[in-house]
Amino acid sequence: MQIEKLSNSVNTKKLLKDLGVDGGGVSILDSKMQHHIIYIRELHVGGANILKQDALSIGADLAVPRGTVIALTSYVDCILIATQKQLETLSRKELAQPFGLKVLAQELKQISKIKKPRHVEIMGVVNANDDSFFSASRFQGSEAIKVIERMITDGASIIDIGGVSSRPNSLKVSASDELSRVKPIIDTIAKEKLYEKAKFSIDSYSPEVIAYALKNGFNIVNDITGLQNDAVCKLCAQYDATAVIMHMQGTPQTMQANPEYENVLSDVYSFFQERIAKADSFGIKDVILDVGIGFGKTLEHNLLLMKHLENFLRLNKPILVGASRKSMIDKIYPASVEERLAGTLTLHLESVKNGATILRVHDVKEHVQAMKIKEAFDAV
Repeated sequence: MQIEKLSNSVNTKKLLKDLGVDGGGVSILDSKMQHHIIYIRELHVGGANILKQDALSIGADLAVPRGTVIALTSYVDCILIATQKQLETLSRKELAQPFGLKVLAQELKQISKIKKPRHVEIMGVVNANDDSFFSASRFQGSEAIKVIERMITDGASIIDIGGVSSRPNSLKVSASDELSRVKPIIDTIAKEKLYEKAKFSIDSYSPEVIAYALKNGFNIVNDITGLQNDAVCKLCAQYDATAVIMHMQGTPQTMQANPEYENVLSDVYSFFQERIAKADSFGIKDVILDVGIGFGKTLEHNLLLMKHLENFLRLNKPILVGASRKSMIDKIYPASVEERLAGTLTLHLESVKNGATILRVHDVKEHVQAMKIKEAFDAV
């Protein structure tokens, strides 16, 4: 007899099929091999006691504070630990229960349906300004076109072009100056019909700049203000463009001045709910969510958001992460911007593992290679 301890990240369906389990058994056993850890805040203590008993009755469990059983406080935080199969059972079982458990049941049902993306898109960054934090990402005119073509050849499916730096304490730029920086690049992209080879994203929150890009073959608006401006919403709807809703606390000039959250996961989630509703009201069909790494967050905030990206998959939207060469790497392991590629790849691989669909990067070829190797691991 031989025994092997397998990784929890194993491709369970393939494992079961290779074992020779019949089709129906694969689905049943696969659901028992997937585990969930769900943090529930401010659940009525009566609901917590009911949920605890229901969880235990099916082999799951609920971690609760001391004193819950005697209702020491009216509301408690708790942690549900359940397999996929157990979660599906609880999502049905709690529909008949009081104390807010009906609402919880709907949330559990939504969580049970979450599917992490199998394919990851690489978005290459091209900056048409002279003050972006990574000098090697700054390009002008024909030089920018050469870089764009190389990124497409290297495997980027999206190219993100911006004319204004959004780094902390960056200077404000007028819409006319921003347009003058990106216009030559946009014009060449349109002339050469490069939009037939990749999707193009305009990194801007200026309606004037966004309108020009969308008229010339761009189909994504990467808005760091998260659709704050109604004029941007109208343009996205008019051109049937995809809107990237990014979360930022404050502005680039103020965002890193002691950022604070009551709970960063819940606060960012609520922001996304609000802005998705706004996008819907304007008729915007496609939305991508960006948690805004480095935009009004401490190191801990950034790490928590990337660690728990799966929380935002509940919103049924693709998730973009852009941690490329950012200063959070330097806070963990001192390194200049030029020395942060290894840290970037680590952050982005962790993000993909946790649910990211799109990576916004400076180094396209290296990321494409890393994703190919990750996909090879996922297949076994």
